[in-house]
Parts: sequence; C-alpha cells; structure tokens
Amino acid sequence: MPTWFHRGGPVPFALLHCLALALMAADAPAHVGVGAKPPQGATLLLDGTRASLDANWTYWQGPGFASALPIKWKEVEDPVDGGRAIMTFDPAADGGRYGAADIVTKKEFRDFRLHVEFYVAKPGGNSGVYLQNRYEIQVLDGDKTSHGMGAIINETPSPYHAYKGPGTWNAYDITFRAARFADGKRTEKAIATVYLNGVKAHENVAISQVWGGPKSGIDGGNDGGKGITDTPGGIKLQAEGHDVRYRNIWIRELDIRKADTRF
Repeated sequence: MPTWFHRGGPVPFALLHCLALALMAADAPAHVGVGAKPPQGATLLLDGTRASLDANWTYWQGPGFASALPIKWKEVEDPVDGGRAIMTFDPAADGGRYGAADIVTKKEFRDFRLHVEFYVAKPGGNSGVYLQNRYEIQVLDGDKTSHGMGAIINETPSPYHAYKGPGTWNAYDITFRAARFADGKRTEKAIATVYLNGVKAHENVAISQVWGGPKSGIDGGNDGGKGITDTPGGIKLQAEGHDVRYRNIWIRELDIRKADTRF
C-alpha cells in the first residue's frame, strides 16, 4: 500500500484518502448525505414502507414492461438499523431486463432538488435513479467507468471514491434543471449538480441525451435518445433483478431561472 511521510513517520495512503473525503464532506451544504431530513417545502416520496410505495409510485409501462400492478417490489427490514426499506424485487426483471419492472413516481417534475438513499446488498448490485424518467444516475457496484456508480451515465466519470460500498447506505443529493425549449426546439440542455455521500461529484453538468434505448425512459427511442422533448417526467428507480434497497427519498420542486444548479 502506498504511503506518505511526515516528521512522525509514514502515513498510510488509505488514511489520507479518508481524511480527504472527510474534508470534502465537511464543506457539503445542508440536508445532504445519509439520514438527511427533508427541508421545508419538500415532499417525502419513499420512507421505506409499503404504504409510501403504493401512495407515490407506480410501474413505468414503457415498451419493455412485463409486470402488473400491484407493485411487486417488497418492503423489507433495513439491514443496518432495523427500520424499513423497499427492495427492487420483481421476477419480471430477473436477468437484468431493465424496463420490465421499473417504478416511477405518479407525479412528474421539471426542476427539483432530490435526495435518494440506496443500499446495495451484494457485490455487483445494479439499479439506477432516473431524473425525469430520462437521465440516469447510475447505481452499479464495482464499476468505476462512465457507466459506473455515481456517473451521470455515459456523460461523466464515476465518483467511485465517494461510494461507501455494498452492505451500507449511500445517498445521492441532486439539484436538477430541466431542458429549456423555444418554438418546440431545445435551446438549453438539462443540467445537474450531484453529491454522493456529501461529496460533490458533478457540478452543472449538461446532459446531452437519454441512453439505453426506448426501454430506458422517456425519449430513449426518439432519435437515438437525442430527441429530448419538452415534457416533465417522474423520478424512476430501476429493477434489474438485483437486491438493491431504497429509503428516505424526498423531493422539493424548484423553478431555476438561471442555468445554475450549484447548491
């Protein structure tokens, strides 16, 4: 393992890495990270119970949909603190069939501030958080590429250094500004700022398109995902046949006039 030295002797690289993450997290804005409570004006979308799942979510019935209501995702025990969580379980999605049993909020959104807590139970666990049911913030353990954990998929590098790993809770905090249009044409791309576990991962990233084809989300089949339309969309969670769990998801609607999503 690499080491750095100071007058008292060697300092393990892993310790320096932890200290760096702690310093970055110390500079994080309020209401971010695991356990962050909804600020005034926010709506709690998922508290880990079946009641909140049924009240606020439904299946996304896209071209790959293969399940049926009621939602098959399960309320399970939170393996960390004994509370409740929702697991991305649905036999229709076994084998990684994305779009077969994804869930989406009943309400649709344009600009917003979003908080999502997720738990990957086993190495290689795969899911995803979709903004406006278009733009995926990846949940994929073990992948450090632009298709990996914390990436705005295929648009940014993975901030894997901020991920805590499987078997523990992680949190995304996101401010999102929807694409802008004039006379039916996109004049400004959607932009987002993303924190992972209180560490800034992406700032004011312009998102070009929907990736993954028509089974991925709204506009995925429109001009290869580049044909973004001027419609709102829900927050979507992806099922891919893996044990990934969610809790403490809340959102606050915004009206971001200037193209700036910094916290």
